[in-house]
Amino acid sequence: MYKTPCRKLTEQGLATCWISTSSYGLVGSCVFQSLENGARSGHSTRCLLQLFRSSTCERITFQHLNFLKRQYVTKNTRGLCQRAKAKQEHLVAPLEDQQPLLQEETVIRQVQQIPTLKPPPCTVTLPSETCIHEGKASVPVSEEPATSQDAHKEKQWKEVKVNLEDLPGIYARLSKIKLTALVVTTASAGFAMAPVPFDLGCFLLASLGTGLASCAANSINQYFEVPFDSNMNRTKNRPLVRGQISPLHAVSFAAACAIPGIALLTLAVNPLTGALGAFNIFLYTCCYTPLKRLSISNTWVGSIVGAIPPVMGWTAATGSLDTGALLLGGFLYSWQFPHFNALSWNLREDYSRGGYRMMSVTHPGLCRRVALRHALALVGLSALAPALDVTTWAFPVVSLPINLYISYLGFRFHREASRGSARRLFFCSLWHLPMLLLLMLTCKKPLRDKEDSAAAAAPSH
Repeated sequence: MYKTPCRKLTEQGLATCWISTSSYGLVGSCVFQSLENGARSGHSTRCLLQLFRSSTCERITFQHLNFLKRQYVTKNTRGLCQRAKAKQEHLVAPLEDQQPLLQEETVIRQVQQIPTLKPPPCTVTLPSETCIHEGKASVPVSEEPATSQDAHKEKQWKEVKVNLEDLPGIYARLSKIKLTALVVTTASAGFAMAPVPFDLGCFLLASLGTGLASCAANSINQYFEVPFDSNMNRTKNRPLVRGQISPLHAVSFAAACAIPGIALLTLAVNPLTGALGAFNIFLYTCCYTPLKRLSISNTWVGSIVGAIPPVMGWTAATGSLDTGALLLGGFLYSWQFPHFNALSWNLREDYSRGGYRMMSVTHPGLCRRVALRHALALVGLSALAPALDVTTWAFPVVSLPINLYISYLGFRFHREASRGSARRLFFCSLWHLPMLLLLMLTCKKPLRDKEDSAAAAAPSH
């Protein structure tokens, strides 16, 4: 038999516990225990006697000593203390001779009191109190919380002050003046390609009305895309994003451009051209703009928007919608795919950050294939122009080198899918369209030849 000391069971009564072994099993017993009072001493003695009687039948574990509970005693001091009790029980006061021992074994947790945080003194002097009355200084008045004042200011309308000197530049960027100039150029080419005598007055009115319609469409487009343009490096400096003008100012400018522009095209040119201008504004602002965040079909819708201006120029000159107008629209429709797909390829991060669903972001393979297909389509359309009696047969020959070159760059963009190939294709498209339109004007079929062919085709009486 051997004896070994075990853990301390209680902080007040139980002092030492030994474990003894025998042939029948492990028997635990308590050797020393101080009595707290008579009632609790009798309860503890009965429990220990029951343990001794059952020791021959089963092992005794510490769970059997559950009646020995840990007690926590706190000292009454001036400091702020924290007391913890396991369970609220009706206890009898301990013996007087054991109070010093209990006080020595008590664990007291000192809790530090956190000082109250005081806001920094912030005073403001009212303007009416800045003057000194009878030699006494003005009394500082406490300022209201800044957060409440800021929230109140945000709910109020803010007046945006704009200098008159800055307005031309702001209007130019709001209307995307470079894009508007391209739209007017293509409309002028459509007017010049029409098989009618050139009318300078009608040409100027049609160009002015088309330009105003383009300014209105671009302004409304920027008004709708302010939250998304602020996330893109390419568009973060636009006037509405930077707050140079108010949204109401931008919408007023768009209305001031759209109403006179459509009225000019309808009343001074012809109703067909005015209807095409109004339809193009609706297509660009109400269809193309929201589709940019919904589907990649926005590229095809945007190409239709870009193909309408040369058709408007043709109808402004002739007053009818002929196959020549559709051919010019086909040129602009196909040219926009290599142009825009190459541009959007190097702006994929920007479009993705802005939340736009472009082919270059969601379908990069389709983006390169579509650019190559429409670059090759320009060769076919050039060969179709003399067949539709729009140009002479010299046009497919003289336009073949530039069409083959843009097709070659489209093929390299499709194969390499690199930033460099996309950049070369984009810059080629910038000079390819003006060159193609210029070659088309130089190879335009003379008006007398068209009259002769029309007279020969007419039935003789």
